[in-house]
Amino acid sequence: MPNLPTSHDAQLVACSLLIAGFAGHAALDASRRLRGADKRLAARWWIAGSLAMGSGLWAANFTALLALALTIPIGFGVGLTGLSWVAAVAASAMALFAASRDKLAWPRLWVAALVVGAGFAAMHFLGVAALDMAPRIAWNWQIVIATGVIAVCASATALEAFFLVRDTRRGKGFQLASAGVMGGLICAMHYVGMAAANFAGESTCLSEDGLSGHNLGALLVACGVGVVGVTLLVGQFETRMRARTSGLNARLRSANERLRQRALRDPLTSLPNRLLFDKLLSKALKRLAAAVAEGRDGAKVVVLFIDLDGFKPVNDALGHAVGDVVLREVAARLRASVRAGDTVARLGGDEFVMLMECETALVDPVIAARRIVEAIGQPIPTSVRSIQISCSVGIATYPEHGPRERLVAHADAAMGEAKRAGGNTWAHFEERLEGPRPEMLGLQNDLRFAIENNQLALHYQPKVDGRNGQTHGVEALLRWIHPEHGFVSPAVFIPLAERFGLIGKLGNWVIDEACRQVEAWSAQGHRMNVAINLSVHQLREADLVERIEQALLRHHIDADQLLCEITESVAMGDVKATQAAFSGLAHIGVLLSIDDFGTGYSSLSYLRRLPARQLKIDRSFVMDLETSSDARAIVSAVVHLAHDLGLGVVAEGVETAGQRDVLVGLACDELQGYLFARPMRAHEVLPWIAARAAEATAAAAALALQPAETVPG
Repeated sequence: MPNLPTSHDAQLVACSLLIAGFAGHAALDASRRLRGADKRLAARWWIAGSLAMGSGLWAANFTALLALALTIPIGFGVGLTGLSWVAAVAASAMALFAASRDKLAWPRLWVAALVVGAGFAAMHFLGVAALDMAPRIAWNWQIVIATGVIAVCASATALEAFFLVRDTRRGKGFQLASAGVMGGLICAMHYVGMAAANFAGESTCLSEDGLSGHNLGALLVACGVGVVGVTLLVGQFETRMRARTSGLNARLRSANERLRQRALRDPLTSLPNRLLFDKLLSKALKRLAAAVAEGRDGAKVVVLFIDLDGFKPVNDALGHAVGDVVLREVAARLRASVRAGDTVARLGGDEFVMLMECETALVDPVIAARRIVEAIGQPIPTSVRSIQISCSVGIATYPEHGPRERLVAHADAAMGEAKRAGGNTWAHFEERLEGPRPEMLGLQNDLRFAIENNQLALHYQPKVDGRNGQTHGVEALLRWIHPEHGFVSPAVFIPLAERFGLIGKLGNWVIDEACRQVEAWSAQGHRMNVAINLSVHQLREADLVERIEQALLRHHIDADQLLCEITESVAMGDVKATQAAFSGLAHIGVLLSIDDFGTGYSSLSYLRRLPARQLKIDRSFVMDLETSSDARAIVSAVVHLAHDLGLGVVAEGVETAGQRDVLVGLACDELQGYLFARPMRAHEVLPWIAARAAEATAAAAALALQPAETVPG
């Protein structure tokens, strides 16, 4: 029996090819977005791309089916038509999922193509099966197998195209060509598959009442094209938004980079600022540690601290605009003066630093310092006039001048030494230049707490009369027993108090405590004189005399029971302040003493004009009395000079009986030292005096009981 004659509508065939091409383009566009997006956005594009590709290919397949012209009316069953769409979407989903992975090797690519191709073949044959024909369609299985092969090849082509379009160097033309090839292969699969179908001559379509009619076909085609079109439009919109976002991100990154540069660069000179320099220094020290670990001896890190000499007058006289020109020129000269790997930074004002990483001990930072001094010393032309300045350079080397956290501070201290030497030179750091260490800051807080919470104490060292051995006076010596560090030397905490502005509170406490203790001894029936030390800072306080007078009145003691000692160097260092303070204290009746006499640069004319009542010979002279005739001559001269001026003399640091005997022989008025007693707590003073008096009485009694020597007759 002859088969039904078949033909195809040329317009619908062309339409199916166009729709398939659109679907391929949408699929390729979606595949490009799957890799660059985050997981949530990639999942959305996978779903949208699967729907667009599946719906587009299904629409192309359906359009091709509608292009089939039979001599009988036909229609499509709803169920199988729907399953055909599901197969198309599922196959598309599998294809895009494979496209979202890394590029597949050929064996895995063909396995994926086989699965996807089976899905597309199922879409086609389910669509044809939706024509419920009676008798059933007779299939040419050789052509059916050829259809499956075409479907697999089309799928492999699509997968390879997915991977190829990721290459951003391939333009839109490549994507359009790939979409055309994909659409053509899918349509070829359909039309080859239709060639495998044979319709019997007496066939009728049982699904004639199903989906049928050219109007319905046009509607479905429009829907398929619409889905693909919307997907493409969304893709284009997202591309533009991504490009805009990328542009905004690029501008944001640029702005952030500019902000970062501003945060790490000096705006005037464009040199690294302190923050960036600290980071670079930390990295350099880490590299040095690695070099040392590798056994590279001689490696070091050097910091040069550079400060301009005479820059402030330039700013004050010519204005900040000219000063800025000078600073920029200095920065340029510093850059030109350093090695390629060195770093120059501006810390602020007219302060600069240079970082050198030296791999061997042969690299001499002094050469760099000399080059810098010479470069800065050249005239600097400005719009106003030619300016000539100089600079001072401090050099600190790690690990020689460590620790690492103090390296810049040590270079700064060395720079200060260069300035004190007259400027226009350089200096290396030395231990004597050490400023306040970080641990000293903690000690300063502890000292402030100790003053406010009465954790300090006065110890008293007796002064013994050189004529009769009696004790009527003591020197008050400040002591601090730290709860963690134990005994802290006055040589440590007194300079600390002066540096951090605590000397005023400390001095007030000493004055009040000494007066209180004199009052306590008086209440026990013992009149005692006490000597306290005054610092240069106290001498310059306008209310010093008033505060001492109030302390005397508050504790009801006589003014001559308090003796204020001032070192010779302090007294002569600021003669006007010393004269003013001495005159005021003498006016209220307080006794005054010049301490450490002979170690400074005394002027006898000033000494004669100061209302002092006592000189105190420094222990350095007392130490050599037994062995040095020069020391005895100096002490003898001081005693005679003092007595001629009506001053008493105290010798401190007496530690041996020989020293005592020499001093007594030279008519020294009072003696003080470890030979007699170490500094002791207040409650130990009176028992010590009583014990010494008892010893003297017992010695006198023993001497009186000795029989008189018999004179031979």
